[in-house]
Amino acid sequence: MGLTRRFGHSVAVDRLDLEVGRGEIFALVGPDGAGKTTLIRMLCGALTPDAGDAIVMGHDVIRDPEQVKARIGYMPQRFSLYGTLSVMENLRLYADLYRVPPREFPERAGRLLADFRLSPFGARLVQFLSGGMKQKLALACTLIHDPEALILDEPTTGVDPVSRRQFWRILYDLNRGGITVFVSTPYMDEAERASGVGLMDRGRIIALGDPASLKSQMRGEILEVVASPQEAAKGVLRAHEAVRSLEVFGDRLHVLVPSADVRPDLERALADSGVRVAGFRRIPPSLEDVFVSRLGERSA
Repeated sequence: MGLTRRFGHSVAVDRLDLEVGRGEIFALVGPDGAGKTTLIRMLCGALTPDAGDAIVMGHDVIRDPEQVKARIGYMPQRFSLYGTLSVMENLRLYADLYRVPPREFPERAGRLLADFRLSPFGARLVQFLSGGMKQKLALACTLIHDPEALILDEPTTGVDPVSRRQFWRILYDLNRGGITVFVSTPYMDEAERASGVGLMDRGRIIALGDPASLKSQMRGEILEVVASPQEAAKGVLRAHEAVRSLEVFGDRLHVLVPSADVRPDLERALADSGVRVAGFRRIPPSLEDVFVSRLGERSA
């Protein structure tokens, strides 16, 4: 509670309060520089808070960091395995670091490799694995000591979409087995899969809840516009006094307005500017819409 961390005059995490229940899959979402990695490193005991306290799996991170580390698996943002070691050698190294009894290692390593479909690659050097396989191996290494919780810092960044889906299927399976999952992610579709979501900006949690409740709390409504030329449509809509924000999703524009009642005014403005409208409808907000809206409120 009240967790704070400064770097010089910059406040990376600002009096942050957050509670995540056992057995949850919790997604932390925010732009670059929001403080996500700093928060995660404090929860893992890698950084000391300047103020506040943190209890992880029943243990105080400041007073009893070794008990915390024994109960969690931490996967940092940057790939941290050894490319010149084989898959099995990396697993053995992490088992030694976590003091896994040698007699238990073969069974644990074999089970993880089988679960993650890495069994045929035990002798392969890590530097020759694909990005998705590297991430699965990194996760296997964090699980070698049977932790109660996983704390993962943007684990799927830079991984192809198919591998991302496979990775999340693994997380679901682990969660069903009783492991708590705390994951930061830049991908809103991943946050949609979580049971709890925290939107973070400038060191603070600005919205918290499950995906459905966050969407229901959104202030305003989303209009989806398909129009050409799109650049002209964007200019007209952004200049309109009723438009709070506008985001581009391929050939569609998501326009945040106080109420869908302003639609006729927007259609007239587009027509008067020679913009051809092919589609115009109210849609339910996505988590990304909610996040953009909250950021806009903070900067207003």
